[in-house]
Amino acid sequence: MTDIFDLKDQVAIVTGCSTGLGVQMAHALAAKGANIVALARRQELIDQVASEIAEKHGVKTLALRCDITDTEMVESAVDTVLKEFGRIDILINNAGTGGVTPAEDLTDETFSNEIDIDLFGTFRMARSVAKKAMIPANYGRIINIASMYGLVGNKIAPSSAYHAAKGGVVNLTRALACEWGKYGITVNAICPGYFITDLTADTLNSDFFKEYSKGAIPMERYGLEGELDSAALFLSSKASSYVTGVALPVDGGYTAM
Repeated sequence: MTDIFDLKDQVAIVTGCSTGLGVQMAHALAAKGANIVALARRQELIDQVASEIAEKHGVKTLALRCDITDTEMVESAVDTVLKEFGRIDILINNAGTGGVTPAEDLTDETFSNEIDIDLFGTFRMARSVAKKAMIPANYGRIINIASMYGLVGNKIAPSSAYHAAKGGVVNLTRALACEWGKYGITVNAICPGYFITDLTADTLNSDFFKEYSKGAIPMERYGLEGELDSAALFLSSKASSYVTGVALPVDGGYTAM
C-alpha cells in the first residue's frame, strides 16, 4: 500500500526552526523522508537542530541564518536552498513573536514589529518560495502557523497586536490559496492552541492555568509535544492534495466554545 504521507526526497523549509514547535515539526517531516532546511536567526541553535535531524533520520539538512523581516536575507536564503537542493516542495512558516500588553498601552513600534514578523514575514517567505520554486515546479505545500488567537479574541492575555497579525495570516492564507491553486500549490494555516514548550512550560504547568483550562478548553489541558505534528504532516503531504485555504485549529476545542 502506498504511503500517502511519504515525503522522501522532498525539500522542506521550516522557519523558526531553532526551538519548540518548529523543531518538532521538522523532525516529523524528516521522519517521513523530507530533507530539512532549518531557518532562524540564531545560527548556533539551527546548526544543532540540523545536525540532530540528520543523525536521527538520515536525511539531508541545511541550517540557514535568516531574519524574515529582511527581504534581502529571505531572497538569499531561498536562492541558497535552490542552489543546494534544486527544489523546494514544502514551506512551513513557523517563525513568529508575541507579546502581552494592554491595547491602550501598545506603542506604534510594538504593534508594527508584531505585524512585520508574524504577517509580513510570512508573506515574504511565501512570495519568494512560490515565485522561485513552487510556481515553476507547478507544485507546492505552504503551511502558515497562525494561532487560535487569529480566529478569536481572549480575556486572559491582552495581546491585540498578536491577534491582528495572526488574523491577517489566516486571511492571507485564504488569499494565496485562491491565487496559487492554479499552480498546484496548496496554502493552509494551522492555528495552534496552548502548547507546551520550553518557553511556556512554567505558565502552562501553573495551578492558575490548570484551573483556567477546565473552563476554557474542552479537553481541559494544553497540547503535548508531537500533537501538532500530524496536522503539519497531513498538510505537507499528498494526502491533502484537495485541501487548500483552510485554517485548521489544533487547540483542544478552545475555538469551539
